[in-house]
Amino acid sequence: MDKPILEVKNLTKVFKLTKKQKAERGISTSKEFKAVNNISFSLSKGKIYGLLGPNGAGKTTTLRMVATMLSATSGEVLFEGKNIYDDINAYRKKVGFLTSELKLDDFFTPSYTYDFFSALYGLTKEETEIRKKEIFARFGIEKFANSQIKNLSTGMKQKVSLAISIAHNPDIIIFDEPTNGLDIVASRDVEQFLIELRNEGKVVILSSHIFSLVEKLCDNVGIIVDGKLLLQGEMNKVCKEHTLEEVFFSLIKEDK
Repeated sequence: MDKPILEVKNLTKVFKLTKKQKAERGISTSKEFKAVNNISFSLSKGKIYGLLGPNGAGKTTTLRMVATMLSATSGEVLFEGKNIYDDINAYRKKVGFLTSELKLDDFFTPSYTYDFFSALYGLTKEETEIRKKEIFARFGIEKFANSQIKNLSTGMKQKVSLAISIAHNPDIIIFDEPTNGLDIVASRDVEQFLIELRNEGKVVILSSHIFSLVEKLCDNVGIIVDGKLLLQGEMNKVCKEHTLEEVFFSLIKEDK
């Protein structure tokens, strides 16, 4: 078994609810909502870990805690055996996070936006130019590098977002619904890139509710429902006798 480089241990996130939020969730008594409930998993280099679940299951909350965008109520995340908060800035330089909720400024260009984020990552201008040329060529962004983002297609905007998230060549790459809203061609391009990242030895976490995508790309899978990790394991073992979709709905049925 490969030695884990990233370990998530008993991660839990509890949110305080407003009256409006309680009403929206149909909660009448408790003032708290446990979005993530005692989740644990580990990841090794050169592996893609898929986090599968319905909307609102706790996938995005989990990823945000791993990426330090959200603090955990309890539990911890270890990178190379050390708590990520021991040196949070050093850890953040090793993490790339892509979410469909990332909003790009319509009036900026891909080139300017990429340069801006690269500077935030601490890259020199020379490093930025070398990396930008490589990534923009990989995703066909170079033809639109100086166009305003508002004039780009949905697929191209997603590719720009992806390029920004990996500008600093991170060791850990977290993708939350990376193909959401993309057409077939753009989705295929992103899928191929995920495979390339795995081949480079990166640690990749992929969150999605698309069964076929997770089953095709991921080495390991975790199924999360109502904040709880109901099942996890190697994909070939989880789907030994049934498809991932069949396994998922079987779990849902048992959990009710």
